[in-house]
Amino acid sequence: MFKKIPLALLAGASFLAATDQALAIDGSAIPEPTVVYASQPQPVAPVRTAYAERSNMGGGFIEFLFGDQQVQSPRYQREPVYQQQPVYQQQPIYQQQPSYEPRYGVMPGQQYMQQQNAAYDPTQRPFDPKYEMQEVDYQGKEGAGTIVIDTPNKFLYLVQGSGRALRYGIGVGKPGFTWSGIKTITAKREWPDWTPPSEMLARRPDLPRHMAGGPENPLGARAMYLGSTLYRIHGSNEPWTIGTNVSSGCIRMRNQDVIDLYGRVSVGAKVIVL
Repeated sequence: MFKKIPLALLAGASFLAATDQALAIDGSAIPEPTVVYASQPQPVAPVRTAYAERSNMGGGFIEFLFGDQQVQSPRYQREPVYQQQPVYQQQPIYQQQPSYEPRYGVMPGQQYMQQQNAAYDPTQRPFDPKYEMQEVDYQGKEGAGTIVIDTPNKFLYLVQGSGRALRYGIGVGKPGFTWSGIKTITAKREWPDWTPPSEMLARRPDLPRHMAGGPENPLGARAMYLGSTLYRIHGSNEPWTIGTNVSSGCIRMRNQDVIDLYGRVSVGAKVIVL
């Protein structure tokens, strides 16, 4: 029984093939099947498919069983083209492009704002060269070793004699805290402690009651005390305040300048404040 089934299928196939041949003899032109080969660089492996053009075997189920022709539909003929041109082929180009952050460091708008903010931030203000220590002409009558403080112009002069003086830039009292007079240096201290007076604490209750000497101390590296007053010529940990009205009456200098002055004057030196 099982041997008769293949013979029946072969007979049916022969009958269909004979029918097609007879149609061809009657004049109903049935063209020979055209074999289509893929022209792409990467040929597609042969597959058996029922979606094929009509062949000598009659097409359909019979061709599916016995056909070995490499016939492809137009839908699959273009697939290798897309496989050769990946969608993401150009991604490495974008990965090599530098980003804006490494290129500029700071975006132009941010850089402009930083420049504007620096103009209002006193800690970023450059030191004016005219306040550098320098030797200048001096036409006053004071003798050598005298200290003359020009409050309006914010200069301190140490008279050298013979028409010469050393000039230093200073910070002076705020409006209402400036003063004038003649004093003498009564004491000298290196890295002095600071005890704010009660008058200052009344104005600034946030200040410490006492601070040991050191780099953070507002009196700086050196201090020279004037008479019996609370005023001093001293250094500062805020060098950007030189050339301004900033103190409560003291004369402040840059640390390097007050150290230089400290080594040149002695206790008893005359100080004239204009």
